[in-house]
Amino acid sequence: MTEQRNPEPSPTSEGKRRGFFKRLGIAALIGGIASGAGFKVFAQGRPGGWHHRGGFMDGKMDPAMMDQRIEYMVKHLAVDIDATPEQTGKLVSIAKSAAGELRPLREKARAARKRGVELLAAQSIDRGAIESLRIEQIQAADAASRRLSVALGDIAEVLTPEQRTKLKQRIEKRFEHRGGMQHQQG
Repeated sequence: MTEQRNPEPSPTSEGKRRGFFKRLGIAALIGGIASGAGFKVFAQGRPGGWHHRGGFMDGKMDPAMMDQRIEYMVKHLAVDIDATPEQTGKLVSIAKSAAGELRPLREKARAARKRGVELLAAQSIDRGAIESLRIEQIQAADAASRRLSVALGDIAEVLTPEQRTKLKQRIEKRFEHRGGMQHQQG
């Protein structure tokens, strides 16, 4: 049997990989914005919080409930960054629009996880199906990343530089407490 070696990654594939992780980082930043305010809402046990049936964590939140939560989270965040009522309205609109467009991707991801488990438990290993699932998930992640990048740009345009700085500090503080978002000096 001959030994197979993986070729060194080409500069092009390395650049694509960096681009993917950069987009993933942007997605995490926007997710951090939403979750930074959002998990606080759920943890405090507001009506319909995560510990109630049909809440955030069991994935059965209807669109109206999600819009309600988004509005609450954004308004809470807006207070922290001294946003005006006009800015708050725009931020709510941006967040609701992004969430609405990302909702179908969430459902696809749920179905893909189920399919992955089925592939794992199958009597025979279907590497082609596994690879197809992987490709679908990369495409879905790319679509989500693109939409989140648009939302990030829209949010940045609504906020002043000072507000963006406050938001950055709030996100960093939130991630520090969770042990995430390692900062690299560079």
